[in-house]
Amino acid sequence: MKLPFDEKLIENNTFIRIFDQHTDSGDYVWHRDLEDRIIESLEPTDWMIQIDNELPRKISGQIFIPQGVYHRVIKGSGDLKIKLIKLS
Repeated sequence: MKLPFDEKLIENNTFIRIFDQHTDSGDYVWHRDLEDRIIESLEPTDWMIQIDNELPRKISGQIFIPQGVYHRVIKGSGDLKIKLIKLS
C-alpha cells in the first residue's frame, strides 16, 4: 500500500513529510500510530488535523498526537509540508 505522502528522515526520529495537493482527499483516512508524535507545519496552510472526539483544527504551531489515538488529516489547498517527530 502506498502512503499518501512522501517522507524524508532528517535526523533521529525527525522527518519531513509532504502531502501532495493532487492526492485524493479519500486517501487521508482515520488511523492511529504506535508512538506519540509532534507535528508542525513548515509553511502557512489551511490543511487541518482532526483528533478523535475533537473538532478539526488548522495545522498551526506544534500539535501533539498521543500514541494509539485515532486522527486524520483534512486536505486543504496547495501541498502540506510538516516536520514530524516520533517520540519513543
